[in-house]
Amino acid sequence: MTVIVILAMIFALLALRLYSVLGKRTGHEQQMPAPADDRPAVPLSAARPAVDARPDPVRVGDALMAPDAQGGIRAIIAIDRSFDVTRFLVGARAAYGMILEAFWQGDKDRLRALCDDDVYGAFATAIDDRVTAGHSLENRLVRIDTARIGEAVLNGSTAQITVQFEADIAAVTRDADGVMIAGSLEDAIPTREIWTFARDLRSRSPDWILVATDEV
Repeated sequence: MTVIVILAMIFALLALRLYSVLGKRTGHEQQMPAPADDRPAVPLSAARPAVDARPDPVRVGDALMAPDAQGGIRAIIAIDRSFDVTRFLVGARAAYGMILEAFWQGDKDRLRALCDDDVYGAFATAIDDRVTAGHSLENRLVRIDTARIGEAVLNGSTAQITVQFEADIAAVTRDADGVMIAGSLEDAIPTREIWTFARDLRSRSPDWILVATDEV
């Protein structure tokens, strides 16, 4: 019986020490949205976390979102409780790379699926002009340094979110004979762009589309 009592006391002591490590807040926790899991991200598809998993989802660092965008993000979340800032930016990064690759490769079908009519039309015209000139692009997205929400607005049920991208791109233009006529694959060019994505929050589709682009 004495051995059992001693073991019980040891177990209670270990349980108390474990709680002291894992069961208390340190005061340094960040109020961030639930991070994306390890599943492949679908570009700009909304996440579906439990509502109580992120009690204050717009309290994110300035590296993710400009303070002026918080009001718009709150308005978006009021209609779509599944919206998640971190997951959105993961999708925005993926869409940035996919759209650039599609444009560089002249893939109009992919562009049509990811852009609205105006942006698609501008891309398609540039592709046609490139083909007419006999030019081809050999570009490569080296890295995305920054993707940050700069503005968020809600017009009726349509949300628009502007993302500021800072990236390095290696760009080469070749003529019809494959001769390099511009650019370099050795030196990446710093690029700063502002892309605006939109989605009807009442739509069953979770996908956002590109509705405007601008250079900084």
